[in-house]
Amino acid sequence: MKRKNQAELIQQLSDREITVQLVLTQLTILLLAAIGSFFLFDSFLDWTELFHFSWTELLWFGLIPGLMVLLIDFILLYSLPERYYDDGGINVKVFRHRSYIGITGITLLIAFSEEVLFRGVIHTEFGYLVASVLFAIMHIRYLDKIVLLVSVLFVSFFIGYMYEQTGSLFVTITAHFVIDFVLAIWIRIGKWGAESG
Repeated sequence: MKRKNQAELIQQLSDREITVQLVLTQLTILLLAAIGSFFLFDSFLDWTELFHFSWTELLWFGLIPGLMVLLIDFILLYSLPERYYDDGGINVKVFRHRSYIGITGITLLIAFSEEVLFRGVIHTEFGYLVASVLFAIMHIRYLDKIVLLVSVLFVSFFIGYMYEQTGSLFVTITAHFVIDFVLAIWIRIGKWGAESG
């Protein structure tokens, strides 16, 4: 019997089932961050140092870098054949029929949970390289898609560099959220993945 590929499996799941899996994954990431900080941080107060806020940092190291990544993504999206950006239909399935409020909530959850674990715990305790590589590895579904793999590696190291410069999770969450939110809206309005949806 022929083994089903990822795209076929994704298409068999309902939008709700995909959403439940996504939310459970993000809650698991948050739980791992909580467990990691319990064992690795001296106290819960260590988190307050990671969430320091500065409008200047938020603009120069969060918003502008997020927009720069989007500019590169859009250039590649419209320069390369769609198959290079095809993730098996997961992103289209998650965002194509979702409300704008739903997109905001999901992309905020993803940005928050992933940055808290990868920058807040792993980067803080094990360094820039380890956190950036582990973040890219987490996106294992991209391993056979060279453009997506290079893209996620670039974004991981780029956002990690922003964290190196500021030490602020507000900055990295902002950059991550801006990238995911705009790309999700692009999918929602039918500008990306029209053949997959």
